[in-house]
Amino acid sequence: MDIVPENAGPRLVTAKGAAVHAIRPPGSQTFLPRNHVATVVLAHSPATTTRFGGGDQHRYDAYTGVLTVIPADVEVEMDWSTAREEVLVAWKPESLHEIAIEALDLGSAELRPSKGKVDPQALHMAELLKAELTRGEPPNEPYIESLIVLLGIHVLRNYSSFNMRPAPPKGGLSDYAARRVQEYVEEHFTRKLSVDELAAVCELSPGHFIHAFSKTFGQPPHRYLVNRRLAFAEKLLLDTEMTIAEVAYLSGFSSQSHLTSAMRSHKRITPARMRAKR
Repeated sequence: MDIVPENAGPRLVTAKGAAVHAIRPPGSQTFLPRNHVATVVLAHSPATTTRFGGGDQHRYDAYTGVLTVIPADVEVEMDWSTAREEVLVAWKPESLHEIAIEALDLGSAELRPSKGKVDPQALHMAELLKAELTRGEPPNEPYIESLIVLLGIHVLRNYSSFNMRPAPPKGGLSDYAARRVQEYVEEHFTRKLSVDELAAVCELSPGHFIHAFSKTFGQPPHRYLVNRRLAFAEKLLLDTEMTIAEVAYLSGFSSQSHLTSAMRSHKRITPARMRAKR
């Protein structure tokens, strides 16, 4: 939010983006934003001009509710002849990409510069942001963040060129569910994990989950989990001086013999021979 002076109004930076309510006197500004930015006018500001990336100058009356979308790394020249009240929201490119994937299941999205269009939905969200930012006490960060995400979804839907993510295998997990269960296994593979627990992560019945997981990953959940544990055990065997029993315990196996049996079955090698390869 360095494109808006600190004294212009209250602001809040969250993990998903930043929002500021700004009131500025007549003036002009040229800037190259590092992040994606959307501005929503809250009070009529006539005789406004905008130029994107050295292109044609666009002159218009900035009526209440006018939304301007400024993609990251696009130079903008703006000029306003009267006091300007607005809410600005900024998203880091990676944050907006994350919103595109998680909320809209998009493969990619490229924002289009938008000049001076009245957008009632964006105005409503901007008014909610203003009310929270200016209420005279510290704003509620989760609430502000949720509005930032909602406006990001709205902007992506209406002011971007996007590609849908490839469809998951028929009968498989959705991209979102597959990502969630992968992340969950990565975080918890060293402890006992049941099919019921993994199915709950995806909000599926155990039977449906096993079928969908196998379609998506090409192997059932138990085999996937064992392979993840074996990969970790292999790294410890090759990179540390831990005993094989210690490696087994830290990798999620119940005993040294359990690790040995799994490694012999899946890798056709024992832990001792694996370590000897160093």
